[in-house]
Amino acid sequence: MGFIMDGLDAEDYDRTYNDRDLLRRILSYFRPRLRAMTLVAVMIVLGSLSQAAMPFLASEAVDAIQYGTIGDVGWQITLGLLLAGALGWGFNFVRQWQSARVTGDVVLRLREDAFDAVLDRDLSFYDETPSGKIVSRVTSDTDDFATVSTLTMDLISQVLMVGLVTMLLFLRNVELALLTLLMVPVIMGIALLFRRVARTSTRRAQRSLGRVNANLQETMGGITVAKNFRQERQVYDEFRPINQQSYRVTLGQGFVFSSIFPVLFLVAGLATVALVQFGGTRVLGGSLSAGDWYLFLQGVALFWFPLTSIAAFWSQFQQGLSASERVFALIDAPPRVVQTDPQPVGRLAGRIEFRQVTFGYVPGSPVLRDFDLLIEAGETVALVGHTGAGKSTLSKLITRFYEFQEGRLLVDGRDIRTLDLGGFRRQIGAVPQVPFLFSGTVADNIRYPRPEASDEEVLAAAAAVGGGDWVDALPHGLRTDVGEHGRALSMGQRQLVALARLLIQDPAIVVLDEATASVDPLTEAQIQEGLDVVLAGRTSIVIAHRLSTIEHVDRIIVLDHGRVVEEGDHPSLLARGGRYCQVYNTYFRHQSPHYRAGSGFVAVGGE
Repeated sequence: MGFIMDGLDAEDYDRTYNDRDLLRRILSYFRPRLRAMTLVAVMIVLGSLSQAAMPFLASEAVDAIQYGTIGDVGWQITLGLLLAGALGWGFNFVRQWQSARVTGDVVLRLREDAFDAVLDRDLSFYDETPSGKIVSRVTSDTDDFATVSTLTMDLISQVLMVGLVTMLLFLRNVELALLTLLMVPVIMGIALLFRRVARTSTRRAQRSLGRVNANLQETMGGITVAKNFRQERQVYDEFRPINQQSYRVTLGQGFVFSSIFPVLFLVAGLATVALVQFGGTRVLGGSLSAGDWYLFLQGVALFWFPLTSIAAFWSQFQQGLSASERVFALIDAPPRVVQTDPQPVGRLAGRIEFRQVTFGYVPGSPVLRDFDLLIEAGETVALVGHTGAGKSTLSKLITRFYEFQEGRLLVDGRDIRTLDLGGFRRQIGAVPQVPFLFSGTVADNIRYPRPEASDEEVLAAAAAVGGGDWVDALPHGLRTDVGEHGRALSMGQRQLVALARLLIQDPAIVVLDEATASVDPLTEAQIQEGLDVVLAGRTSIVIAHRLSTIEHVDRIIVLDHGRVVEEGDHPSLLARGGRYCQVYNTYFRHQSPHYRAGSGFVAVGGE
């Protein structure tokens, strides 16, 4: 069974809730809809009474036929049956209508809470959890919760029906009623045996669906790469075992759920046979009327179906509990970035200081250890170093996307953990190497940090970046639709939109993962001009990939395995002939206009 369950382990943030805590949590979502729930309860009672009245009226008709009085009461019984049926249908309609509204409202709130929790999660959460699995919890699991919420309404109705029928049976014949109730522990015991198996199989089925969603999400995101390298077959081959695993796990879940009904109906059938035999002999002996015996047969039919439904529902109920458990685990996942005090931020000057900071993505494996660095307000620094030196780590800590384990990180002399997180991040502008644009127009994306920005402000921001000529090249100017992820624009145009978006935001601190790393020279010149506007007067941390960037910054910070090994400006660091020379020869030298292919490494201390 190992190959079937591979990859279905719980996520790091998953937790186990007992049924009582889950039910209490679920009921808290229904509490605001108490009035509608009360109406549903009234409709359930009235509907159950109407349904229970029908076998009673039918038994009266049988007795009337037996004793020859049907002519006197036949029309009354017929009218009663019609009225009971019509009222039962009406009560059930109102119940279903209100139940659907209540369930819809509850699922709406639950899905909003889950989505809000997704937005609150730290970036480390997304590094460790495939986005498809998160989507599965917000969509599929909340749908499962909705299904079970509807089943709960039906359960209440079925329980009430069983109670009314039981009372009716005891009023007519105690012996037959006791014989009927003897089978209740048997049926409930069988249902409880299914409980653990059902909960486990459901949890695995939901996890397998999460894997399918995660794979699809990744495939759609990388479809361009797959087609570029003609790897459609490999992508399909990777999807097949995941899909087959989901098929096998879901098939097992279906077997668990479908097997309970035949077993329960078999037990109920045997009990009915016993009642037919027991009651029939008493009718023939004259100790029981035909009407009472018919009432028992009809009552037992009404009794067994709700009882088996209740028993089977317990297994299906595990699906809802498992789904709600996964959603609540997502909502309750503890944040890793923890603010000790939400102090108002005010306008930042932008002085940043690392004091003895220790940080690691994985516990016990620090990327930074006792790290110290001071960046003055308004200073532009470039971070350079080999892959894994810690450049991106510094930017993630400054933007407060990750929590450092030891030390202090100060902004304008204040501990970053004491600042209101929302207010702080509004003054942090970040531009990744590959910017992300949302579906909509170019203007919508520029306006994204400040939805209230006027069209004139958007146009001014676009015109300030690269002289604004790039806007004229767009088919519909600022009204041009960018497409999904901005794919309707070139990489350079996306970068220019991202820089204009930064101007609208007007941050005090800018963190830039070199915006000119993947563009042509003409676009690079436009972006560089835009950068001069964006970085002016702001504290700027640039992860450098281009020589044109490091030549013009105030200070270059050379990192190696999480330590500052050199710092200074471009000419002085080259003249020193140290670690920066090695990095320059590896990453930047070929970008120099003096570079000639095949000329070997530059001499220490010069070009």
